[in-house]
Amino acid sequence: METNKFAGSSRYILDDELAKIVNISMVLEMPLLLKGEPGTGKTMLAHAIADSLSMRLIVLNVKSNMKLVEALYQYDTLTRLNDSRFGDSTRDVSDIHAYIKMGKIGQAFTTQDRCVLLIDEIDKAENEFQDDMLDVLDQMQFDIIETDAVVQAVHRPVIIITSNAKRDLSDPFLGRCNFHHIAFPDPKMMRNIIDVHFPDIPGRLAENAIGAFYELRDVDGVEKKPATRELINWIRALAADPDFRSGDLIQREIPYLGILFKKSGDYQKSAGTLLKKRFFRG
Repeated sequence: METNKFAGSSRYILDDELAKIVNISMVLEMPLLLKGEPGTGKTMLAHAIADSLSMRLIVLNVKSNMKLVEALYQYDTLTRLNDSRFGDSTRDVSDIHAYIKMGKIGQAFTTQDRCVLLIDEIDKAENEFQDDMLDVLDQMQFDIIETDAVVQAVHRPVIIITSNAKRDLSDPFLGRCNFHHIAFPDPKMMRNIIDVHFPDIPGRLAENAIGAFYELRDVDGVEKKPATRELINWIRALAADPDFRSGDLIQREIPYLGILFKKSGDYQKSAGTLLKKRFFRG
């Protein structure tokens, strides 16, 4: 099957290895499983692919108690019951099809153009959900029990699956996906990312903010390290503060720690570490 190649987008910096696995997954029509710590761009990759290749993006946000049928379709029995009782609906209550609504996977199968299907945080689901979902994605069809109908995919979607590794995925699941681990960006890659988001940022501010950011990520005992998203928001705050001077970061004057650290314990650890460094420097 011919397909356009993905080479990143104006808002997504792509390394060569990730570009290769994305494009070969589209050619082979296999799901691409992405792992990596939060904030490494797993979810945004699907958005970038859809934007770059002018495809519709359909997002299935997986919940811990989700049943597969919810991702396929929903039969609205309650509305049908109310319509039959009150008789004020324009729908024919004898037609079950009128009360069937496609779920996210169902939408991806029935759309008339090839789309990108993002299955976000699959590790939240039980193994049974994962394996049954892969069966559906392999076969590119599913049954609607209430109508005895078979929904077949018009086009095989570009399937991106993300995992934060909170739960192990089954071997059968892993065997049916291509895989890529997105490592956290190194400072050089991060500078490229920051330049994309802030094309006019002063070089000294970018350099000092990135240096302080990586130093804060290395604070011992932090449970949730700040990610790229937090760095971008932090730089936005620093740039908006008329009293801020980029040289302050070198002096361990770190404002707006609450943008970088969202848990009380992490905030306190980072603040305490900075205080000690200032004390011993003095």
